[in-house]
Amino acid sequence: MRILVVEDDPRLGPSLKKGLEKHHYAVDLVIDGEDGVLMGTTVLYDLIVLDVLLPRLNGFEVCRLLRERRRTMPILLLTALGEVDHRVTGLDSGADDYLTKPFAFRELAARVRALLRRESLAKTVELHFMDITLDTGTHEARRGDRSIQLNSKEYALLEYLMRHAGHIVTRTMLLEAVWDFHFDPKTNIVESHISRLRSKLSQYGGAELIHTLRGSGYALRAPPPDDP
Repeated sequence: MRILVVEDDPRLGPSLKKGLEKHHYAVDLVIDGEDGVLMGTTVLYDLIVLDVLLPRLNGFEVCRLLRERRRTMPILLLTALGEVDHRVTGLDSGADDYLTKPFAFRELAARVRALLRRESLAKTVELHFMDITLDTGTHEARRGDRSIQLNSKEYALLEYLMRHAGHIVTRTMLLEAVWDFHFDPKTNIVESHISRLRSKLSQYGGAELIHTLRGSGYALRAPPPDDP
């Protein structure tokens, strides 16, 4: 899952980014409304966390412009403005939820989870492929009856592969889905994380399911019938 945070507070913005990344999300951070519109228009985010009092364009304007451009991802507004009229303005601008500052991070995280659950019925709580099970609510991974301990990036890679099971996903697709916007395109970070994920999935035996397609990318596929 990829989230855009639009927040100009020099302490809160990085704190939200770090906290959400600990919850296995890929997070981009921008600090003004115009960049929020640009990023929200050009990148396919699953959710946007949007401050209201922003430089250049305020959050209400950002929300309205994104909806005018037919961007349908959930938008959670953050603001110190708690009056009813401001909440109504935000919701009328196209926001899906509204959180007044100051707030506890765990409440924001819960609202993010709720919005993502509502965002698409196709995104089921539990994913299955062969003997692998991934609970997207608890972030628990299992192969057969054994639990697999994954770090946040390994979990995000496996979730993305399972949501696209049977299809080729390119290295760039994985970088954009799992890492933030500032990745080095020459990095080997995908290859190293895929290697560790493979090792963890096969540590108790079982067929190799993550296939490397040279020149194309990766695919989560059942092994050929003649494989052991």
